[in-house]
Amino acid sequence: MEIHKCGWCVGDELYERYHDEEWGVPVRDDATLFEFLILETFQAGLSWITILKKRENFRAAFDNFDHTKIARYDEAKIQTLLQDPGIIRNKLKIRAAITNAQAFIKVQKEFGSFSNYFWGFVNDQPIINRIENYKEAPATTTLSDTISKDLKQRGFKFVGSTVVYAHMQATGMVNDHEIGCFRYNKV
Repeated sequence: MEIHKCGWCVGDELYERYHDEEWGVPVRDDATLFEFLILETFQAGLSWITILKKRENFRAAFDNFDHTKIARYDEAKIQTLLQDPGIIRNKLKIRAAITNAQAFIKVQKEFGSFSNYFWGFVNDQPIINRIENYKEAPATTTLSDTISKDLKQRGFKFVGSTVVYAHMQATGMVNDHEIGCFRYNKV
C-alpha cells in the first residue's frame, strides 16, 4: 500500500525526508525556531528546495545558527559570508540575519524564550487546518499578518506575512499537511 504524502514534496528525496521528519512538527526549542527563522528569511523570493539543498552550508557558515554568535557578527564576517558560494549571498539578507539575531535575544529577554513569544499567538496550541490539496493552503493569514507586524515592530527584517506563515507551517504552529497525508494526524 502506497503512503500518501503532501503533493508538494513528492518526487524529491530531500523534500520528502524534510516533509516526513520535520515539516509541521511543533517546535518549542528556541535554537530550532531561530534556525527556521533564518532559513525562511533567506528563502524570501526563492524556492524552499533551494534553501534545503544549502541548509548544511548555512549551518556551517552561520555558526550552527547560534543566535548569540550571529548577533555579534562584524563587517569582516559579513564580507566572508558574501564570498561563500554555499549560501545565498544576498547582502541585505545576511545583514538581516544579524539584526534578527539581536532582535531574537531581546524577545527572549522579554518573554523568557522566543518560543513563549511565538506560541503565545496561538495560546500554545497548533492550528489544525483541513486541507485536501496542498495548493489550497494559504500563503498568508490574518494571524501571520499580525505576527509579521509585531516582529517588524520589534526590529526583525525579511519577516513579511508570507515568510511568517511558512515559518508557522514549518515549525508546526499550523498543521497544513493534507488531510490524507500520513503525517496529518501524527503532528
